[in-house]
Amino acid sequence: MRRHRKTPKSKGERGVIILLVAIILLFVVGAMAVLAIDFVTFYTARSEAQIAADGAALAGARVMANSGSTSRPSAFIEALAHTLASNAATQVAAQNKVGGRNLNPAEVTVTFPPTIGTEYNPRVRVVVARNDLPTFFARIFGSAQVAVTATATAEAYNPSGNALALGAGGPIAPVCAKPWLLPNLDPTGSGNPIFNASGTIFNNSLSGQSWLLEDACDSCTGVLNKAAGKYFPAAIDPTGTDPQQFVEPTQSLPLAAAGLSSYQKGVAGCVPQPITCGLNANFKIDLNIYTPTSGIDRNTDTIDAAKVLIHDNGADGDSDSIDPLAVPSPPFQYLAGNANTVAGAAGQNILVSNSLVNVPVFKDQGAVTTSPVQVIGFLQLFLNPQGTTMTGTKINATIINMAGCGDLATGQPILGTGASAIPVRLVSNQ
Repeated sequence: MRRHRKTPKSKGERGVIILLVAIILLFVVGAMAVLAIDFVTFYTARSEAQIAADGAALAGARVMANSGSTSRPSAFIEALAHTLASNAATQVAAQNKVGGRNLNPAEVTVTFPPTIGTEYNPRVRVVVARNDLPTFFARIFGSAQVAVTATATAEAYNPSGNALALGAGGPIAPVCAKPWLLPNLDPTGSGNPIFNASGTIFNNSLSGQSWLLEDACDSCTGVLNKAAGKYFPAAIDPTGTDPQQFVEPTQSLPLAAAGLSSYQKGVAGCVPQPITCGLNANFKIDLNIYTPTSGIDRNTDTIDAAKVLIHDNGADGDSDSIDPLAVPSPPFQYLAGNANTVAGAAGQNILVSNSLVNVPVFKDQGAVTTSPVQVIGFLQLFLNPQGTTMTGTKINATIINMAGCGDLATGQPILGTGASAIPVRLVSNQ
């Protein structure tokens, strides 16, 4: 058999394949590196779009909550509130940069998904879409621009609506509640309750009604006789160790709050403790002898503290007001006063106001009230709605929202933010 001899390769060909592989890998790695720049740019823009959508949806839901439309829904009121919410959401989204520039209003779509079982918990859905995000290196593959979109849905949650639809409301826990415990009686004097036992609103036409708010007792040391529209002062614990007492504000107090009593600081500042409602939401009434800072009485102290809260410096127009074109029914709009702390806001529409406050409502115990009382809901009030300087010893208060948890509400409460009795939260986009 004839043997074939292998022809030895020349020394110059040795290692050629390794060199070619190395060169190819260099190009592949280089291509991946430059494409990674586009990927990071796209990912960053996608995150920016989501932040814009989240903020816009929350702003729209906040308008729905503070407009009072969750307490007095109707097709007409909802249509007006939707317009306000859509404008606010679009403005907030347009203030955000996506891919190096601010979004255009045309790149923001606001819709209002139907809610399940009740219109008391309106939802706002925002889609932001930028379709011209430039690429750097992906264009070598024919892609000069890419699209970035993000969607967010926010809800204004009123537990009274859940009680209406499901037979039982869920608890909420707003912050910045004022140390005023109101009985579950129509403050305008009809004799009817504000909330039914389930947490539903007895008469939603109370939204937009006003009355003169005052205390039921200066020093509540004797028999506690309730009266419609008159509050019992909540007990305040400066140490914050008693869960049945309000916590004294210690941070972010106005400079004018210096020298105020613990009670007055609770009025002028923000009680940081979330105040919940429902089955186990029991809070104590201040049963001690009250020594007024003003040297007169608690009502005078309340007026002095409320002036600090709403920036009433003694001149008409200092404090915020309800837009007169929006009363006496929702959706409400608010105008910044001359002393509003936001620069350049005076006379402009605003989403939130220090004049908006949360006030707990407690369950009726009968002819005589005993401490502690069970909080079953909240009124969101606008103090001094005309914006004139406050005089006398009573506060003109307008009902914006009513949120009832019911007598038996249990479970993890939904935390509120700011001075709204209606929590606003992001929910699933489904």
